[in-house]
Amino acid sequence: MARAFPREGSGRRRGPVRRSSRTLLIVCGSKETERQYLQGLRDHLRNPAVSVVVRGKACSPTQLVTYARGQRDLNRDGYDEVWCVFDVDEFPDVADAVALGRRHGIRTAVSRPCFEVWLLLHFADHRAHVDTYKKLLPLLQRHVPGYDKTRVDFLAYRDGLASAGERARKLDPSGADHTRNPSTGVWQLTDRMARPADP
Repeated sequence: MARAFPREGSGRRRGPVRRSSRTLLIVCGSKETERQYLQGLRDHLRNPAVSVVVRGKACSPTQLVTYARGQRDLNRDGYDEVWCVFDVDEFPDVADAVALGRRHGIRTAVSRPCFEVWLLLHFADHRAHVDTYKKLLPLLQRHVPGYDKTRVDFLAYRDGLASAGERARKLDPSGADHTRNPSTGVWQLTDRMARPADP
């Protein structure tokens, strides 16, 4: 039987309503890999200080930033931070996308050559140049046999999250230099997702 809601003036007080202090919109440049990982991280963290919305949209980096800007403008009061997560891969417009994001207050988490370098760092340090996803894949598969970029389970990476952040910082302490190979700025985003409420 449903519990009756206390009537106004009944003397019973409703408990305090907990509200997230920050809302993050994260738009990923692929429909599956990054989105699945970040949704899994969000569900794992269950951080009451942060509400996280994750979307995937397969397109070029500048199209992604433009899309994220449009989503933010549709919901002007809804998002405290907007992030775009994408790969350098073979996109010619990465620098333009990063600059566009800066102009419009959208943060970028860029991985070179691809997001899988971030996944690899959960298991091992890796500092050697890697040209492409195809060359990185066997390195990741040593730790995640049968890796499938369309089915990413965060639980496979959970125990290495802190190590991945430390290793990524060593590759690029700024988290913003997408010209370094390998590099990833994803640690900045995961830090924001895990950060407690501001005092």
